[in-house]
Amino acid sequence: MLINLLQNGLDKWAIIEIILALPVVLFALTVHEVSHGYAAYKLGDPTAHNLGRLDLNPLKHLDPLGTLCMLIAGFGWAKPVPVNPRYFKNYRRDMALTAAAGPASNFIMGTIGALLYGGVIRGFNAWLEINPSMSIYNLGYAISLLFFYFSFLNFSLCFFNLIPIPPFDGSRILFTFLPDKLYFGIMKYERYIMIALLVLLWTDVIPLPIGSISSFLLDKISSLVINV
Repeated sequence: MLINLLQNGLDKWAIIEIILALPVVLFALTVHEVSHGYAAYKLGDPTAHNLGRLDLNPLKHLDPLGTLCMLIAGFGWAKPVPVNPRYFKNYRRDMALTAAAGPASNFIMGTIGALLYGGVIRGFNAWLEINPSMSIYNLGYAISLLFFYFSFLNFSLCFFNLIPIPPFDGSRILFTFLPDKLYFGIMKYERYIMIALLVLLWTDVIPLPIGSISSFLLDKISSLVINV
């Protein structure tokens, strides 16, 4: 994402793209973590609530490295909300539901963003037919770009976190189906696994189709509005 802009040179629109993408990244990461905390709270765990983490203030959830990765590569993370599974009535089920809440929130926002993206393109195209001007074109481009990033980055965050490898949410969901001994044996090495996975992603040794899937969904959902 940002790395492509830097490689191609920063013109006026590249700078605007960075300005538009930053609040989208912060909002997507914040809602992701708040959704984890809220799901845990509704399932009986007050830990995140008591620590003030059920708050949409991005500063309470910001992880500088994770935010930078999200801007540069389209995938990243926030500071995880604390979860104490001892409060859960059904440990496996409730842990999986808490883990799934984050990606689910991003999928919903990605879908809303794609519909708004399609609506903006359709609306401004109609407007330009009536009153073609560069100022209207630029305004439409900026607004559509905002919703494009809102949709794409939320979809990317959703699918990135569904990777079934610790410490991602997908591994917590997978835990529902694994024996305790095997799961906790893997979880002991989650920090090293995450570092290794990030290195492999950065070097393209493991080319994950996260961007392709996100673009596909964005295109198909927005076309429902554009082609009405």
